[in-house]
Order: sequence, then C-alpha cells, then structure tokens
Amino acid sequence: MKSAHLCWGQRYIWLRHHHMPAHARHEAHIVLRFDMPPGVTLAMVRATLNYLVRRHEALRTTYHFDADRDPEQRVHPPAAVPVVQVTAERDGTSTPAEVVEELSSTEFDLAVQWPIRACLITAGGAPKQLVLVLNHMAFDAWTVDRFEREFEALGAGLAARRPAVLEPIRHQPTDLARWESSAEALAAKEKALVHWRGEFAELSTDLFAARRGPGDEPAARSASLTSPAMLAACRRIADRHTVWPSLVHVAVYSMVMAVYTGSAEVAHLSFSGNREATAYADVMTCMFSPLLLRVDCGDNPPFSDVLRSAATRFRSAQDNAAVPYDELVELSSRESSRRGEVVRTGSELNFLNHGAHVSKARRTKFAWNPTPSAWAEYGADTFFRIYELQDAVVIGLNAASTVMDADAVEKFLRAYESVLVALDDPASDLRLDEVAGMIGFEPAPTTRALEVETATAQADAALALAAAVGQANGLDEVRLSESYTVAGGRVLRIPRVLALLAEQGWTGLSLQQLAAGTPLSALAARLTAVMVGA
Repeated sequence: MKSAHLCWGQRYIWLRHHHMPAHARHEAHIVLRFDMPPGVTLAMVRATLNYLVRRHEALRTTYHFDADRDPEQRVHPPAAVPVVQVTAERDGTSTPAEVVEELSSTEFDLAVQWPIRACLITAGGAPKQLVLVLNHMAFDAWTVDRFEREFEALGAGLAARRPAVLEPIRHQPTDLARWESSAEALAAKEKALVHWRGEFAELSTDLFAARRGPGDEPAARSASLTSPAMLAACRRIADRHTVWPSLVHVAVYSMVMAVYTGSAEVAHLSFSGNREATAYADVMTCMFSPLLLRVDCGDNPPFSDVLRSAATRFRSAQDNAAVPYDELVELSSRESSRRGEVVRTGSELNFLNHGAHVSKARRTKFAWNPTPSAWAEYGADTFFRIYELQDAVVIGLNAASTVMDADAVEKFLRAYESVLVALDDPASDLRLDEVAGMIGFEPAPTTRALEVETATAQADAALALAAAVGQANGLDEVRLSESYTVAGGRVLRIPRVLALLAEQGWTGLSLQQLAAGTPLSALAARLTAVMVGA
C-alpha cells in the first residue's frame, strides 16, 4: 500500500462529502450503464473490471483523516471487484431496478470502500447490461469519458476475440499529489492565491441580499427547460463573437441573474476542469475545482460588454487555477472575519457537453424535477446547469426557497431562453434594462447584509470546541474570539474537528458553519451535548 496527500482537485468532493449528512451523500454518485455485446460472458466482464482496477490506482483507493494531519489517499493492491449479479427475469428475487437503486443511493464509506460498485444484469443467464456506480472522488467528466472509452474498447475486443490496445498510463494520482508538494507547484499556488485574495476582497457580500428571506416549503426546488432553439442560436452567437458557447451561457446567466437580484455584479462558482494547470493532465482522478467568477453588470451594459467581461474573468480564473479549493474557502472565511459579515459564494454554475445524447424534443419543454432534498442539505443558494446535447440545450436550476420561490424559478428559466434566442439576431445587443423589460421580475427590495453571529456559549461547549480545533490542527492555543481560519484552523481538517466533537458527545455544527468566518465563541453556542453512543 502507498499513500499521499489528497490531490488539489479531490478536495472539493472530499469536503462536500463530509459536509453532507450520510443520507444525502449519494447526490455525488455517478451511474454508468454499458450494454453487453453478444457473446460476452460473466467471466469476461469480471476480467475487464479487474484489469481496469489494476490499471487505474484511483479505482482501488480509500481516503482517510484518522490522523491529526491533512487527509490522505491510500492505494491498495489490485483485487477482484465484487459484482452483484441480478436477473431481469421474474424469479422472486430483487429486480434490477431495486438492486441498482440500492447500490446508487447508499453512501460510500470512503475509508473502507473502493469508489466503484458493479451490478451485472442478465437474461437467460447471459450478461445484458453492466451498471457501475462510481464515487466522484475518483471521477470527473474527463475521467468518466476516458473510462467509458476504455471499457467499451476492452468489451469489443473480448467479443471479437482480439486484444484491445489502450493508451499507456503515464501518471497515477499519487504522482500528481507528489508534484503538488513540489517547489514548482507551491510557487504557482502562491502566485494564484495573490490573485484570489484580491478577488475575494472585491467580492460583494451576498448576491441575493435583496431577495433573501425566510423561505417556504419545500426547502429547495428544481426545474429544467429543454430548448432545441437555443442550441443553434448559442453557436451562432459564439461564432459571431469568437468565444466558446459556454461563455455565451455565462453572459446570459449573468444578465438574467443581475436583473433578478438587482446586483451590479454577478458572482458564481464555476465548475471548471483544472487539468491544463499541470503537467499531469492525463491522471485518472477528480481534477476539477469550483473557481470564483465575477461578471460586471453595472451601468446598464449591452450583452457584448457582459460577454467580454465574462471572457476576461474566465481567462484570468483559468490562468490562476492551480490552487486547492479548501484554500479558496479559507480566503473567503478570512474576508468574512475582516468585514464582520458573511461573504457568500453559494451560487454554482456548470456547463457540460453531452453531444452523444439526444433529447428528441421538437419544441421548448419546461418541467419540474423532484424536490432536490439531497442538494438542499448542502446549503448552496442556487445551482445552474447547462447541458449541450446533440439536438438541444437543457438548462436546469436548483434554488433554495430562501432566495427563489416557484414563480421565480420558472420565470428565470423561460426568460433565459427568451434572452438567448433574441440575441441570435446579429443586430441585437440587448442592454440590461431591455433584458429586464423582457422578464418582468418584481423589483428587488433594499439590500441588507448578513452579519457574523456574536452569540456566546457555555464554558463546557466552548472548551470542547477549542480542544477539538487545537487537536485537529496541532495548535497549542485557540482563541475563541477569532474565526476558525483566523485562529489557525485548516478547512481541510474540519471533518476531523467534527469527528472529535462527536467522539466527546457534541453535535450541532456543520463544515460550512466552521468555514464561514464566524467567531468560534458564537459557533460554540450552537453545540448540543448528546449521549455518546446514543
């Protein structure tokens, strides 16, 4: 067995996993399905999976924070992957759907289980479909694509009784982790942190300050809109302005969100692959991290100016992508402490190209999705997704009820399509007030800031929190008047802090709360004593 620190691109998923309660952690699972070619046997499927696990160390890695230091990844020797076999025939046993649901909705114990589960569906004893459930710690969009190509090439080779030739593996995740500890990588990181420190210093405190309220039930909503018209329109706009289609979407999103919030600047966390930031772009592991993107929408700008601002900010973010996510959170936390109010970065945006998939939609279709209960547990404000399919663009919006009601969610998605399609006209360069006129959102009320909590706790709770923070971070002294990060705590070690508190019978704090910049004394007031083992 060999071990290394977590790679920078794994840290967002690591922290998200430990922030989510156990029943909601399946939200980050990835489910893949492979139809089996005729002639493939169960033994062939097992051999293919075992070969891929031997080839890629990420598939046989566990993740740990049991020591009083930064969490680490541990690579295990190759071994056979357990395969759950289920028949599609009615024989009184669990159905394939029931088995897949169980495998995909059960959390991974990252310290014990490898990040891959397999279910082989058979009919008449012959393999028909393989379903794999993967954990995000080992996979991002790039690695999923590579894994799919390798599995399909191996399967085709087995069916044709000929060997498949795969690209050689040059680097493993532990190689990347070692490089990230090198002087070269640390110098690049420090340079990037200077950039991000400036970005957080200029960031508005709360994008939704004017809209934030008590919320209602359900705690969050999710909807999607499928639009064949947006696909060609977006590509023509991108060609006209010589930018990627993803940036057209960022600009349209920023303008619609600026109208809704009344903000002169729209900031969000952009999910972006960071592989180009290192010489280890071919490593099979999760290598993305949300990067802060601030888009200027002040002074009633036309779309072309907003697009230019988005493109400039995106290039700057990519140039400074060599930084671990936990250290960005620490910058945000310290900025909150400096201002005395919570700096919120709770809006996320993700653009995904799914060109192999089709929607079969002929016209615009709006639909409400099931209540995103698992996502709501994470505590973000909104999550906007853009899926570029072969025949349409699908946009999806998750929104906490504290910042958007049902009417606002639907109006946002429909307005987004209207604005983008209107911009397809070469003579159109909509200004923000024209976008506002197209949408008709109710005016945003006067803004207000969220102040950092100042409550005080009982002495035993405060002592317990100070002891846990000190032990997890190797600190001799912890000042309760300071926030977690200002006191010397590392965001990456917050899961260990929470585990130490639980061992002593204390609950009531989340990873997000510890990282928010609130004084430890106020956080200690949230702690609740429970019977250990209850």
